[in-house]
Amino acid sequence: MTSDAITRPAPAAPPAARQGRFPWPGPYAVAAGLFLVYLVLSVGRFRRMEWASWDLGIFEQAIRAYAHLQEPVADLKGPGTNILGDHFSPVIALIAPLYRVFPGPLTLLVAQAALFALSAVPVTRAAARLLGRARGVALGVAYGLSWGVQRAVEFDFHEIAFAVPLLAFALEALLARRWRAALLWGLPLLFVKEDLGFTLAALAVVVAWRARPTDRRAAWGAVAVAVGASVFAVLVFTVIVPAFAADGYGYWDKIDGAGPLDGIGTKLTTLGWVLVPTSGLLALRSPLLLVAAPTLGWRFLSGDDHYWSTDWHYSAVLMPVVTLALVDAIDTVRRGDRPWLRAYALQLPTAVLAAGLALSATALPTEKLGRAGTYAKPDRVVAIERLLDRIPDGATVEADTGPLTRLTSRCRVFWIGGSRGEVPDWITIDNSSAWAGEDPTAYAAQLHPGRRWELVGRAEGVVLIRRR
Repeated sequence: MTSDAITRPAPAAPPAARQGRFPWPGPYAVAAGLFLVYLVLSVGRFRRMEWASWDLGIFEQAIRAYAHLQEPVADLKGPGTNILGDHFSPVIALIAPLYRVFPGPLTLLVAQAALFALSAVPVTRAAARLLGRARGVALGVAYGLSWGVQRAVEFDFHEIAFAVPLLAFALEALLARRWRAALLWGLPLLFVKEDLGFTLAALAVVVAWRARPTDRRAAWGAVAVAVGASVFAVLVFTVIVPAFAADGYGYWDKIDGAGPLDGIGTKLTTLGWVLVPTSGLLALRSPLLLVAAPTLGWRFLSGDDHYWSTDWHYSAVLMPVVTLALVDAIDTVRRGDRPWLRAYALQLPTAVLAAGLALSATALPTEKLGRAGTYAKPDRVVAIERLLDRIPDGATVEADTGPLTRLTSRCRVFWIGGSRGEVPDWITIDNSSAWAGEDPTAYAAQLHPGRRWELVGRAEGVVLIRRR
């Protein structure tokens, strides 16, 4: 690469008006490809019954209730539990109309795949506008294949699927100096999850900082949003969620423990994963990274090691922030007077894409795309589903992780051992490891003394028990 190529800023993509009637299709092509990838991963995992959590069942119960204009009760959290007393996520009601037409857990997984894929549009578009189309597409694909997004796609359904595109669109508007649009895209975060009010506050602070030199009115408006978002978040934690819960907000104990130094090695490793393969550390030069501070802060204060690691879905909201912070940093650095730093910055889109592709082929869920088993439903699952079909619609069932996602769309389902005195009609568990003993009916009798139970059938370790 010549010195001229390094010092001369990459041309921004021409306005849509100069491209003809339709906008540049690149961002939408990236999103479409990612949607197919996410769909294969999540739907394939569902078909194989490879679930490590009850979350998909919990969210389906709440959305199913919304779809029938009922209180969002998630019986898996305890009979009659209003999900708004667990996490403040009324945004999931937006899926209810789709669920009413297409009832079932796959509707949630398809919606999540679409939301994650949609977030690639503003990421790719912002990168292309500031850095040129080639670098824009490279960063859009790298973002879509980032480990944080892939882990979330693989792990059930979660409300943060809405936060990811909202953050991406908000940061795209911020980079385009559309201050009001940035704040408007960020406002719905208040209804996605209780902690995201502080993320909105951080976003508003960055808007105020960027707008201050040229638009004092917008800057003061952003300050007002930051204050309002913080106040609203405090009210959600202390008033709104406890109003729907019997015992107040149930996650305060998650920050108990030895403090921020507890598990510091794992925490620093996670921080490295957030910053190195996604941005080569250059994102640290952008104030946009401040938007990630609230999420990183509560995770790293937590005494629950689930929050520390790179597993699960907790890092998905960080990915659009880090990627667009990288875009901002590259755009700033390439105008600077350090040739070595300019050269490094302009090579990062290619390097980040290469890292994403390498990890996707070896260590991330997309590695499964090359396996034939990813696309087939195992005979084991067919046998289990045939067994569960013996449970009639509308029945009450106690179940564990494996069977419950096949039942939450048509039965009232409790977590095994969590029915709180309500006696179900059926019990079904995966007893492959014999954790419930050699005689699962005896285990059922322990859960509900004075009731009689009979074993109806077994299939691949899953047992089905009926109350006499």
